[in-house]
Amino acid sequence: MHSTRLQVVCDPEFSEILMAEIAEAGFDTFMETEKGFEAYVEGENFDKELLSHLQEKYKHVNPLLFFQDQIPKQNWNEEWEKNVEPIVVDESCLVRAAFHKIDKKYPYEIIITPKMSFGTGHHQTTHLMISRQMKINHNGKRVMDAGCGTAILSIMASKLGATEIEGFDIDEWSVLNGVENAENNHCSNIHIQQGKIDEVKLSGKFDIILANINKNILLAEMYQYANYLKAGGLLLLSGFYIHDLEDLKKEATKYHLQEVAHDERETWVCLLLELKQ
Repeated sequence: MHSTRLQVVCDPEFSEILMAEIAEAGFDTFMETEKGFEAYVEGENFDKELLSHLQEKYKHVNPLLFFQDQIPKQNWNEEWEKNVEPIVVDESCLVRAAFHKIDKKYPYEIIITPKMSFGTGHHQTTHLMISRQMKINHNGKRVMDAGCGTAILSIMASKLGATEIEGFDIDEWSVLNGVENAENNHCSNIHIQQGKIDEVKLSGKFDIILANINKNILLAEMYQYANYLKAGGLLLLSGFYIHDLEDLKKEATKYHLQEVAHDERETWVCLLLELKQ
């Protein structure tokens, strides 16, 4: 089985919009690069007509280049292991691969081995989310992890004392990888499903919802996050740029979600909201 790879060269500020539109064409895995991003889909399960329409729609954008090819469907571990280094968040949480040997002890340690899913702690948004999570009381809480990827945020929630974590992702590889990572971290209270928020089986309300996705999905799903939150519950968002912050806050206020704090790291932001009633 092969995957179709779409390599896109564009301005970083345009990446989010384009990723969201390319996702509509069927591509379901994205990876940022120095010059833009790459998008992947299994086989040729994408809408060729829609992709062609997008190229025509944005032909005036400069720079914007598309390169499409086919590659064997692969496990990302080999390339990842060649370059990955362990990271430490706020001198409190070590994120490492199983093959890393670290003598120094930290309050929290997460072992992550990504496959065709992303979230190793190296991206600014994951770093921001973990940093803010460690400032939130998770003890005895029920947590949702939307777009869980490697399940790194779910694992952090479990280690912080959450009693039940419901994660989900649209990508099958992410679900399999997330389950494996949860097991490797001895987190038996994490349950992961495949699908979007309106496709998976979720019941009851949550104390904390985590969503590190992208601006367009966060905006589209904001009302659902609010519906699933308990009064006084917390919604922690990332996956967007500093200049997008006001748009997220404006949408949030429609559903009685008010800003508690936000953190910045380079051009990225993490936003913490509380549901007021």
